[in-house]
Amino acid sequence: MAVSILVPAALRAYTERQAEIEVSGGTAGEAIADLAAKHPDICKHLYKDDDTLRDFINVFIGDTNIKELNGLATPVKDGDSVMLVPAIAGGLR
Repeated sequence: MAVSILVPAALRAYTERQAEIEVSGGTAGEAIADLAAKHPDICKHLYKDDDTLRDFINVFIGDTNIKELNGLATPVKDGDSVMLVPAIAGGLR
């Protein structure tokens, strides 16, 4: 099953500057794991030491955050786009 992962600019250094990568998987978690297998340098930026997704990484399928669905077990279908969105904090006051 072909799924696209949209990689934000902040993480493209770990995907050979690719903004969109075709991966396979039946769930959002499997698709992200395939991305990590293809681009191992991105792993430490996506996963904690216990292999769970970092808290500041949000994952969307279309306009819906997978936290509102079944999390990483959310099914994906052929042609879906999975978007990685790191939360950004801080800034000037």
